[in-house]
Amino acid sequence: MTSATIFEAKTHLSGLIKKASEGETVVITSGRDKKPVAKIMPIESFKPRRLGVCQNPNFVLPPDFFDPPTDEELKEWESGL
Repeated sequence: MTSATIFEAKTHLSGLIKKASEGETVVITSGRDKKPVAKIMPIESFKPRRLGVCQNPNFVLPPDFFDPPTDEELKEWESGL
């Protein structure tokens, strides 16, 4: 893993991107304490995260999901129940 400050990253961005395209992870740091603030990594190693209920592979949206709410549902929503 390579590390570079923001200044170094601006100066040598193409070289850092080349390293990332070759499979290496590059960490960009900031400040005097060189706190990590960002990563450059190859797209192949990026795995999109599934949100909330989408993590369950058996989850299916009900057929009426995109239908407008009924009057009763609107009343419940507005009352904060």
